[in-house]
Order: sequence, then C-alpha cells, then structure tokens
Amino acid sequence: MTSTENSTPESILEGFSASTPEALVHRLDDDRLECLACGHRCRIAEGHRGVCRVRHVRDGVLRRPANYVSALACDPIEKKPFFHAFAGRDALTFGMLGCDLKCAYCQNWLSSQTLRDEEANAPPIPARPEQIVDAGLRAGARVVASSYNEPLITADWAVEIFRVATSRGMTCALVSNGNATPQVLEFLRPWVDLFKVDLKGFTDAAYRELGGRLSNILDTIRELKRLGFWVEIVTLIVPRFNDDDDELRRAAAFLAGVDPLMPWHLTAFHPDYKMLDRDRTTADTLLRAVQIGHDEGLRFVYAGNAPGRVGDAEITHCHECRSPLVRRRGFLVEENRMRDDRCPDCGVLVPGVWESNPPRMTPGTGRPKPVEL
Repeated sequence: MTSTENSTPESILEGFSASTPEALVHRLDDDRLECLACGHRCRIAEGHRGVCRVRHVRDGVLRRPANYVSALACDPIEKKPFFHAFAGRDALTFGMLGCDLKCAYCQNWLSSQTLRDEEANAPPIPARPEQIVDAGLRAGARVVASSYNEPLITADWAVEIFRVATSRGMTCALVSNGNATPQVLEFLRPWVDLFKVDLKGFTDAAYRELGGRLSNILDTIRELKRLGFWVEIVTLIVPRFNDDDDELRRAAAFLAGVDPLMPWHLTAFHPDYKMLDRDRTTADTLLRAVQIGHDEGLRFVYAGNAPGRVGDAEITHCHECRSPLVRRRGFLVEENRMRDDRCPDCGVLVPGVWESNPPRMTPGTGRPKPVEL
C-alpha cells in the first residue's frame, strides 16, 4: 500500500500509470492531446492534467491510471443499483481515485475527491487484473463492476480487468455519472453489458454547480440505448436541489421518451461530505417522485435507500399483469420468481438480464463483504 502522507495530488498515483489507448486520445495541431475518456474532452498540454486530475500528459503521451484499486468489495448487485440484472447475485466492485465532477453530497468522496481535497485520503492499492477477477470468483460474484469513483476516467484500466473477467464467464458493469463521449462508450461496449447512469438533476444550473453539463448526460443515455447496453437510471433526490415536481416530471418525460421500459431508481439523500445543511429525503417525497415517473409513462420506477418505508416501490412488478416478480427489502431479495426473461404469470417479455436458474432470495445479510487480493 502506498501512503498519501505529505503527498501532492500529482504524486499520489506515481508509479500507477500507463499510456492511453489510441481510441481515447486525439492529437491536436498545437501538440496538445484531447482526452476522450469523459465529456469534458480536456485538451491537455505537456506537463498538465485534465479536470479529473488523474489523466495527464508526460513526454508527449497521455497517461492514465493502471494496476491499482482504491476499494474492493463484494456486495449485492441491488446496491449498484441494478434491479433487472442478476437479481439476488453479488457483484465484485472495484473503485479507483478521482472524478470529473465535484458533487457536494458525494458519498464516496474519500476516493473520488482524493486528488482535490486534502481531507480525502484513500490510498492506491497495487493490483493486477487477474488478482481482482480471482478475488471475485472466490467470493462467488457473478458480476464485476467499476464504481465508487467515476469509472469513465479510468475506463481503459477497467477494460483490462473486464477482458479477464469476461474470459472467465463474468458479466461486467459500469456505475457512472454518465458524462461520457461516444468514443469511450464504443471503447467499452465489447466488454460491458450493464450500465447505470446517475441523472443528478434536470437543469443546466444544477449540472453547472456539479461541474458538468446536462446535455452530455442526456446524450449518453440515448447513445447507451442505441449501442445496446442494459441501462438503469438513478436520481438521488436531494432536498432543495433537484426535488421540484416540475423538474422530476421533465426528467421522467425524457426517460420515457428514450425507453418507457428503462428502470428509474429514485433514492433518498442523507447529509454527507459538504452538504450537511438539509434533512434526509422523506419516504413521502420518494413516493411522490415514483408516482410522477409512472404518470409520465415509465413502467419500472423504484424507491431506494428507505427499506421497508416505501410500500411496494422496491418490488419489480410485471409491467403487463402487475404480478410481483422480485420482492426486495433494501438490498435483500426476499423472493425472485423470474426464470429466464418472461413473467411466470402472463408470459410477457420482461426487459432485463435474467437468469434461468437464479437464487430465489439473497443469501447472507445483503451487506458488503470484504475481499482480499
């Protein structure tokens, strides 16, 4: 383990870098290199870094992170959250350092903001792709997911892991803020099947506050569907930030216009990081947002981070006959009636990535399991 004591942002990842694949870099006429890993499309000169602080140019080469993790755990896939993929299974989840946004309420700020905030101190842990995948197989994981920080800024390293994982029969996932480029999505597509996007609001002002642009995220969602990823959307409902009914309605209408069968998760905020000045999201607020989603034509709308307090909004129902298919409480699957991809009662095709012989319920506690390399 490498200590970050007395380290600068530039030196924390010293020794954990490699050259960027050609698919994710464009050389400009003025000798700067345009990074295509995220929607910022940073144009980086020699000796400088992009917005994420992890991608940088040295000796005329765009460098990016490799050969480490900052966090590694095996936890329920429902926590990502994916509700229509491998229900009741565990996912081996790895995280890196850095992010291309700066959310004041980030719940993973110790790793995502390490290169910006001196109070964040998650260290890099050396790891090879084979070690990571072997750890997941030992833990019984069916899925490998890149999460915790923003995985797009380390997409090339994630693909190194995903290549090994897919060769050993595992499915790969990205848990992302969606600030992508068409190039990085094409780069990921051969190796990634599951993609979760955080839609953090539906106003340009909200995204400017976070350091991004709404249009990039909306373009990503459309492109993900065009490329054939399985996509689920999450919106953390933050009081006095994005909980206005009209904003939620416009977000739901956009998603329904892309695909009314695309799941939308509406999850509860709790005070964290630099946003300690407001209360937790109430169950009533979540249920109001769920109803808005249904009113705008979405068929699968869920409430999260409020287990047992949101009625049947944690349950997957058949969108045709409304039979309960997967009963949940928080991250625990209490009953899974799905076999293959059709409703067992009416026979309609239920969108998602379903198994022919899944666990009928989540084994264990539904809590993360530490994983050793």
